Amino acid sequence: MFIKIFRPAFAAALAALFCLGSAFAQEGPLRKEDPKGVTADQIIQQFAAKEKEFRAAWEKYVYREDIKVETLDGDTPNGEFRLVYDVVFNDQGKRQESVVFAPASTLQSISMTQEDYDQMQNIVPFSLTSDDLPKYQILYAGMQKEDELETYVFDVAPKQIVKGQRYFQGRIWVDSKDLQIVLTKGKLVPETRDPKGKKDENLFPDYTTYREQIDGQYWFPTYSRADQVLHFARAGDVHMRSVIKFSNYRRFGSDVKIQYGGQEVQKSPGAPAATPPQQKPPR
Repeated sequence: MFIKIFRPAFAAALAALFCLGSAFAQEGPLRKEDPKGVTADQIIQQFAAKEKEFRAAWEKYVYREDIKVETLDGDTPNGEFRLVYDVVFNDQGKRQESVVFAPASTLQSISMTQEDYDQMQNIVPFSLTSDDLPKYQILYAGMQKEDELETYVFDVAPKQIVKGQRYFQGRIWVDSKDLQIVLTKGKLVPETRDPKGKKDENLFPDYTTYREQIDGQYWFPTYSRADQVLHFARAGDVHMRSVIKFSNYRRFGSDVKIQYGGQEVQKSPGAPAATPPQQKPPR
């Protein structure tokens, strides 16, 4: 978020978790224990290979992304940014974005930057592939139950900041069975700060992002949320809240069966993206 100085299972498990109305209603305690029968480094290598497959598959799917960012006065929203767009393929088979809904922003005190879009498009649906491993320091934190899933937990941070590059910093949860990331919590770094309040600042919230199993194989992001007070040196504290939804996943150019909430939705190639059954997101 940017402010100028002059401005004052899961699949079924996730569906069940949505219905509970609490993002961490079924989260168990973090257990400081070593993984059994495998080393932390072996887990990292295996899930990073799976993440490379995930990224390649992700780039072959069409989907809808619905972004909502609010500023709040206490608990009352006083400004909103909204953007809904479809990721589609053009006649040349290249991915592109088709805007569905984009009213004028009424956000108070903050404005959206290109870095914010980068976070929503690349850090929220973060994938840590084998190609990315050299960039990051990855520390095993323990094991934790996320609803019915047993997960390995890792803390992730860039080894060094290269000028012009953006990175994920936070925590990831890896399903112990599928060895795929099913949950992330983190933000885009580096930020632009100025303790003296003389320069523009660009700060980012932590997004908690849930993945759901699509086509019985890949864990794709479906819901992400941030609710945080950002501390600007000159403008002071700004309370922002954001919800990002990914829906209507459909593999480009083939008949597929997509599961939403345990129900299959089928569409033929070239047909409009299917609308999944309504799910109640975490609050």
